[in-house]
Amino acid sequence: MATEGRNGAGPRAPAGHARKAAKRAVVGRLSWGLADQAASSMTNFAVGIFVARSLGLAAFGVFSLAWVTYGVVLSVSRGLATDPLVVRFSGVPDASWRGAVARSSGTALGVGTAVGAACLVVGAVLGGHVGPAFACLGAMLPALLLQDAWRYAFFAAGTGRKAFVNDLVWGVALVPAMVVAAHVGSVSAFVLAWGGSAAAAAVYGCFQSGIRPRVAGARAWVREHRDLGYRYLLENTCVSGASQLRAYGLGAIVGVSAVGVIRGAELLLGPFLAVLMGLSLVTVAEAARVLRRAPHRLGTFCLLLGGAQAAAALLWGAALLLVPDGLGELVLGTVWHAASELIVPATLGVAGAGLGTGAAAGLRALGAARRSLRCQVFASACYVGAGLGGAAVAGTVGSAWGVAAATVGGSAVWWLHLRSALRERHHPSIREVRTS
Repeated sequence: MATEGRNGAGPRAPAGHARKAAKRAVVGRLSWGLADQAASSMTNFAVGIFVARSLGLAAFGVFSLAWVTYGVVLSVSRGLATDPLVVRFSGVPDASWRGAVARSSGTALGVGTAVGAACLVVGAVLGGHVGPAFACLGAMLPALLLQDAWRYAFFAAGTGRKAFVNDLVWGVALVPAMVVAAHVGSVSAFVLAWGGSAAAAAVYGCFQSGIRPRVAGARAWVREHRDLGYRYLLENTCVSGASQLRAYGLGAIVGVSAVGVIRGAELLLGPFLAVLMGLSLVTVAEAARVLRRAPHRLGTFCLLLGGAQAAAALLWGAALLLVPDGLGELVLGTVWHAASELIVPATLGVAGAGLGTGAAAGLRALGAARRSLRCQVFASACYVGAGLGGAAVAGTVGSAWGVAAATVGGSAVWWLHLRSALRERHHPSIREVRTS
């Protein structure tokens, strides 16, 4: 027995098996995150391609404005509803998770209803080509936000398979809806098709989870998690708000078609963005688990995560440069030639963002909401300033290069703050000296 212990084949063996099982569990959760985001991004990619090919550059620009606006509202919902859920209810007992999800999903549904009503009013006031698209978006927002809330709830519980199935339901429902929209031939029809298919997935999420969203619990949810929720709300809206300001400013400086060109370049990077966003669904939850089980490994985990994403982005961008014009025109139609000029700056920007998300996951896992908010405000201000300044100097291409430079600089700030947060955690005396 003593010999067995010295050789490490006795009591150490179960510990080794436990570590291997834990690693397999992490890989499994990350894999489901990638699979889910692949399904979601393919849905978004199909919508974008269909609209670009069916309606032309100007109409695609109008659709892109509605899309960017949805991104802002989605950021509000995530900041108030699902980000606190992932940080505080990942890997908790089922009863706690279910109660939290009921209130969290109710908060998302409430945000969608309130902002959707505002979009209906704005759409009626705007009129023209843009107004109807915004009105249709307003009608679809509650379903769009609820569907997204189910995804985060499932990943917080470690059941990413359910999130993947939910996005598959959305994709299947989207096919007939897009066929009908193509026959109608308007931006509004495509917005309704996109949102209507999301509604089918949102309803299915209620059956998957067995949970009914509690809109009445939204106020209590926001109040209980206001220390995280308000900061994450500001942080998220800085990201999406910056994109919206850039889109509106670019439309005013260069023209609405320029917004469509930028969106076309984003579609070219769609498969990699699927990887980036898919990992973001689970990275905060995984970083929180690393922090609980092995706090000294959090920095390494974040560095590996960010570095891998940046390297993958550069490889994908290099592959895009080899795409022949014929194939590009087949995918994006008339949008291809203008969008292909933005491949290099767009790739550098995404690589910078990928590197920064590793640090962002670490700060969120640490609950360092104040630090992450500072980083995001700085990065967003640089994004808008450089994006619009570049547009004023060199049009659409100048805007793309400005955004690339701003994103890389913002990533450096994220990593500086994560380094400081980790030092303060490991050496509390540093924090005491700074606050005294």
